Amino acid sequence: MAGSTDPSFDPWDPAFLADPYPAYAELRARGRVIRYEATDQWLVPHHADVSALLRDRRLGRTYQHRFSHEEFGRSAPPPEHEPFHTLNDHGMLDLEPPDHTRIRRLVSKAFTPRTVERLQSYVQDLASDLVAGLVRDGGGDLLTDVAEPLPVAVIAEMLGIPEGDRGQLRPWSADICGMYELNPSEETAAKAVRASVEFSEFLRELIAARRKEPGEDLISGLIAAHDEDDDRLTEQEMISTAVLLLNAGHEATVNATVNGWWALFRNPGQLAALRADHSLIPSAIEELMRYDTPLQLFERWVLDDIEIDGTTIPRGAEIAMLFGSANHDPAVFTDPDRLDLTRTDNPHISFSAGIHYCIGAPLARIELAASMTALLQQAPTLAPAAEPERKPNFVIRGLQGLSVEVG
Repeated sequence: MAGSTDPSFDPWDPAFLADPYPAYAELRARGRVIRYEATDQWLVPHHADVSALLRDRRLGRTYQHRFSHEEFGRSAPPPEHEPFHTLNDHGMLDLEPPDHTRIRRLVSKAFTPRTVERLQSYVQDLASDLVAGLVRDGGGDLLTDVAEPLPVAVIAEMLGIPEGDRGQLRPWSADICGMYELNPSEETAAKAVRASVEFSEFLRELIAARRKEPGEDLISGLIAAHDEDDDRLTEQEMISTAVLLLNAGHEATVNATVNGWWALFRNPGQLAALRADHSLIPSAIEELMRYDTPLQLFERWVLDDIEIDGTTIPRGAEIAMLFGSANHDPAVFTDPDRLDLTRTDNPHISFSAGIHYCIGAPLARIELAASMTALLQQAPTLAPAAEPERKPNFVIRGLQGLSVEVG
């Protein structure tokens, strides 16, 4: 049966943000679905339920393919937010079939395993260079010196964004992603709208240039992509896809890197084992993404009434699937609050599941392995120089910075 939220679950409390996992354990003990009045959502904390609901077609990232706002019992977004919603709502992450199917199929024709494979040496060389700079300086901020520039440069390289324009990408992305937090403020919305307008205009000009002179980049590939019926992406779909690939393609990698290294520093036995045996890197990446999950919550609209453990969740409601809680569920993970880099049975859901499974997961794993390998090889005595400050965010979990020193 549905429970009520535990007072320890407070997504705006710094103590909760520092370590949400004890509160998740209390939520799981209260039930399989819990009403949370502060955000008008139903929280789902158990791995089995989250995994099943990610694949349940009675839920959707949008409802507008079936209902108007009025029919669904929801208010339309404020008109002043329209540029953000135009950008966001044409990306495949926030679409459902048949639109999602069509766009993902066309994007997959350009974003192929060969595209990712071709980037591998670029990723490794860039990671090595960034870490070499950190070592030369005797340390620095792992976030700004390695974790951020690597995936942003990789996505920019893949999209074909000129080097001189890449400095704008991270600020645009950060402002847009602010809208994915719970109950964003009007200031946050205004920043997201401004970034949406500027980023869209930039990409519109880039697409026009690639139409005239195609290259080997993904933008050119998206322009050329078509199916057997000669169906193609619209300009807005290309813009939204490029922004989605940047936002989703680096936010998770950036935060997985700093969350992961901070977890390693707090578990010196595991770090020592990794330093002694670099073959642990693949399983270490999976475990670190499970242990301190970069994306803590993923939302779905209820398109048709569903029942969870005897509680009916009505059409029009919103479900919040707690990825961080699911990844610490003792029903699935042995001793889930222990970091174990040798963990082999690790069905974490940090990359989601079902039709919205992260299309960039293979690239993210390559980037995480490249930076971890470079740091282990070039900075074997890497250590924290100060206690990091956590970002005041819940949904996208990360650090403000991670100051490190190289002995």
